[in-house]
Amino acid sequence: MNDEEKGLFGVSGTGDTSGFGGLVRAVPTAGVVGSEPPYGEYFDELVDSLSSEVDTDAIQAVVVDRGELTIHVAPNRVKAVCQALRDSENLRFELCNSVSGVDYPEQTNRLHVTYHLTSMTFRRRVRVETAVSIEDPHVDSVTEVYPTADWQERETYDMFGVVFDGHPNLTRILMPDDWQGHPQRKDYPLGGIPVEYKNDAEIAPPDERRSYK
Repeated sequence: MNDEEKGLFGVSGTGDTSGFGGLVRAVPTAGVVGSEPPYGEYFDELVDSLSSEVDTDAIQAVVVDRGELTIHVAPNRVKAVCQALRDSENLRFELCNSVSGVDYPEQTNRLHVTYHLTSMTFRRRVRVETAVSIEDPHVDSVTEVYPTADWQERETYDMFGVVFDGHPNLTRILMPDDWQGHPQRKDYPLGGIPVEYKNDAEIAPPDERRSYK
């Protein structure tokens, strides 16, 4: 049985007014555990069609969980996979809904990038995911395939430090250009950082904040 984490925001006891105190989830494993075919629904057809369109080393794992399909791909094959998903007559994933990052500190390739794609032709959805290390955080940009990914890749770069090779203008989008660090990494400090708009203002670290019990 996998280890479990409970609650959210570090709240314990009866002081939780967020509604998330009863949350229970499995701790992410050190690597991706793929599902075994048949996957069900339209997933088998989709995976077979994609496998015939890309190099054999492009797809690293296929995961079906809670009725959703996630295809894990190599970082240097993301663009090719997205191109095939968009252009293949059997796939037709015309829309990239979002590009976002996730940080799993316990993994070697801890920085994950996820792409949510929609086929308006076949009314299907798929998630494409890749993972890189902090030491080599490079992923193919998909802006030439999905122009809507432009600002979303910039946000993922800004918040997580993932470098999207081939992006037309990879600059920060939320933080100042000279900001140090990437605020949504799990090892980024949660408080105690001076802010510029008010003299001597600081956000107290979580363990020093007032707690209502």
